[in-house]
Amino acid sequence: MLILGGTREARELAHIATGERGFEIVSSLAGRVRAPLLPEGAVRIGGFGGAEGLRDWVADKGIEAVVDATHPFAAAISANAAVALRDSGVPLVHLRRPSWSPQTGDRWVRVRDLAAAVRVVSTLGERVFLTIGRQGVSAFAGQAEQWFLIRAIDPPEGPLPPNREILLARGPFAVEGESRLLVEYRIDVLVTKDSGGDQTHAKLAAARAAGIPVVVIERPPLPDGAVTVETVAQAWDWLREARAGIRPR
Repeated sequence: MLILGGTREARELAHIATGERGFEIVSSLAGRVRAPLLPEGAVRIGGFGGAEGLRDWVADKGIEAVVDATHPFAAAISANAAVALRDSGVPLVHLRRPSWSPQTGDRWVRVRDLAAAVRVVSTLGERVFLTIGRQGVSAFAGQAEQWFLIRAIDPPEGPLPPNREILLARGPFAVEGESRLLVEYRIDVLVTKDSGGDQTHAKLAAARAAGIPVVVIERPPLPDGAVTVETVAQAWDWLREARAGIRPR
């Protein structure tokens, strides 16, 4: 069994599966974070070389089922997995935590992608809390009229906004700490990806309490015909069905 990982859900699933007799689990991490949190069991780090490389690796290792538990914005690996396994007979499921939903008092502006976020953020505030990870930060490099607090696990690469401060931190975060950040840095607009889950949800609650707008970048769509589950428990049930020879739905 192969888990395409990098998320908390992937680590939880690996923990459950490695403790079950008869399951041989390999977790694969993309290697984009310098010091990733490693799951239990066997781990490989690095890309496969596209859909063809993944197809060959799955065949060579005799993988019987694949769980794509990557980040909701890791569109490339999800697409490669779908292409690689489409005609292989190896079942594939995408584990995706539910999207965030706005609550009373939220001032969300939903946008389709980074380019749209760049366009709209300039109309909403002058001091921006950018919480999209290190990838994609360069899209805001031309925003010279605004100041950015950029939070990421590792330092962003490529062009950066000229007026900025970089804050390296890894979640989970608490509402109290997020509220202090908003006040300390005089933030008047937040930009985030719709990652879902509770690891970084606190910033949304802090923004709601402060009454500041939030630009929410929507998730890229999964491949056509994708089989999905929303929880680790559902993914574990799916894996057990795959192991038992029941064609997972």
